[in-house]
Amino acid sequence: MLLAGDLGGTKTNLAIYDPLKGERAPVAEATFPSGQFPSLEALVQTFLAKVDYPIERASFGVAGPVVHGKARITNLPWTMDQQEMAKTLRLKSVRLLNDLEAIGTAIPFLRPEDIHTLTAGEPVPHGNMAVIAPGTGLGEAFLTWEGTRYHTHASEGGHADFAPTNPDELALLSYLLKRMDHVSYERVCSGHGLPNIYAFLRDSGFAAEPTWLAEKLAAAPDPTPVIVQAGLRDDSALGEAPNPLCVATLRTFVSIMGAEAGNLALKVMATGGVYVGGGIPPRILPLLEHDGFMLAFRQKGRFADLLNRVPVHVILNPKIALIGAAVHGLQGR
Repeated sequence: MLLAGDLGGTKTNLAIYDPLKGERAPVAEATFPSGQFPSLEALVQTFLAKVDYPIERASFGVAGPVVHGKARITNLPWTMDQQEMAKTLRLKSVRLLNDLEAIGTAIPFLRPEDIHTLTAGEPVPHGNMAVIAPGTGLGEAFLTWEGTRYHTHASEGGHADFAPTNPDELALLSYLLKRMDHVSYERVCSGHGLPNIYAFLRDSGFAAEPTWLAEKLAAAPDPTPVIVQAGLRDDSALGEAPNPLCVATLRTFVSIMGAEAGNLALKVMATGGVYVGGGIPPRILPLLEHDGFMLAFRQKGRFADLLNRVPVHVILNPKIALIGAAVHGLQGR
């Protein structure tokens, strides 16, 4: 049987698959907080101690670059080596792949209920496809047709230089450059990025920060869910409305994500479609549908018409990277 995993800076999903049942029917599955374990091996051993299946090989999608079978998660102090892990876990083989490569591997296997289409566009058969995924960090990848199936190419494009598209974003970049030596898209378009946008808007005097919100943010181990919830909430019966500071944070985030999704589509000529993954987009789907995402995506001057024909889908299935890691292992990719 195959052990597959989706390893992120916040949580790790593990599952065991029977080749006869496929990538949609794990026989065992569990989720663990990544930061509570000193290594992936320790986490896997904890999981395997609770199950009783004959595991022969493993396939892990990891949130970081994989080079020569070795990897380190960008937002977690884990180092991994395929060969060493196989010895430690007593498996015939261990394969490491970038988490966006795992998501890309699953794209051809998506079902209608796994996605929400923002624009149907005019997809080109066997055209290149792009994946952008804001979660804890920002991941990017692309797919090319290889004659019989799609091949996924990992990238670290989320760490490329942030390029502002309007005066407010220019001010955001200037604000962040005073606080860090490099401002990448991940710094403004991820779970780590949302608090940076919020801090800029708060400190620039866009709107006052209410006491209750400051207290919540100070008490939260991760401020991002607080910002998202406060920016989306709308309960008129209780007299609660979205907080203006958080609303502006989310709108800025959505615009930046749309612009970078359009950049990626141009760079890889994603005429087959752009897929937006990660943990954040499904949570802010109303903003992606009705705010500036598609406007920023298409605002590329002479190439606006080309991007107008590119399909854009939001991946709703939270286990997409796990499915991709399973496909990678089951099909021996």
